[in-house]
Amino acid sequence: MSVPGRVVMVTGAARGIGAAIARAFAREGARLALLDVEAAALDKLVREVTERGTEALGLRCDVTAPAEVREAVATVTGRWARIDVLVNNAGGFSVIRRTEEIPEDEWDSILRFNLTSMFLCAKAVLPIMKGQRAGRIVNMSSVAGRAGAVTVASHYAAAKAGVLGFTRHLAREVAAEGITVNAVAPGTVGTERWKALRSPEESRRLAEGVPVRRVSEPAEIAECVMFLASDAAAYITGATLDVNGGLVMM
Repeated sequence: MSVPGRVVMVTGAARGIGAAIARAFAREGARLALLDVEAAALDKLVREVTERGTEALGLRCDVTAPAEVREAVATVTGRWARIDVLVNNAGGFSVIRRTEEIPEDEWDSILRFNLTSMFLCAKAVLPIMKGQRAGRIVNMSSVAGRAGAVTVASHYAAAKAGVLGFTRHLAREVAAEGITVNAVAPGTVGTERWKALRSPEESRRLAEGVPVRRVSEPAEIAECVMFLASDAAAYITGATLDVNGGLVMM
């Protein structure tokens, strides 16, 4: 599966890693369906890539809401009649708390945002990919789901570990139908959200704790997603690509 002309659906596309992924696929000539709840930022990104000649569709979509996901997928297929790549990127957390301080509703919402959303989006696109006998699904996990190497919150770590289990199971389930399913597990990425959660001193200290002595850029994660969506990765499925500067080696 080559990238030019392929229809790529990216969730959480408006900012950070998602926006970097959108720009990378746009550069290579893909057609983009970009999903996010942040309408203004999403519209800005769609204008940016379309001005450079990319066919792009911006869809305001809460990926934790099944009906909205189904509607978004229907809109994409209504325009292009196919979906070749799904990048399940939406996720994150806003506050670092100890486990005993996490409200039960926050636990539920973080798991739904980071894990259930991927199930909902995969469920919606799988019939299309099966009909095509081809497809790529790339799920965004985290080093926090691989090992306790970074300070996050337990609900986020649990959700991102769940992404890895979901990825492996789904990969085996759909492999014979021409669909690959893989995960990317970034370490510390210098997104706007990451910087907002930490002081400059904390950011510096965390960067020094990475063997390569820096945090990654969103564009570096995007290139890994591009690889897993490409023909070069046709024989890779059920795998997790660790992109963490040597923070965790497995």
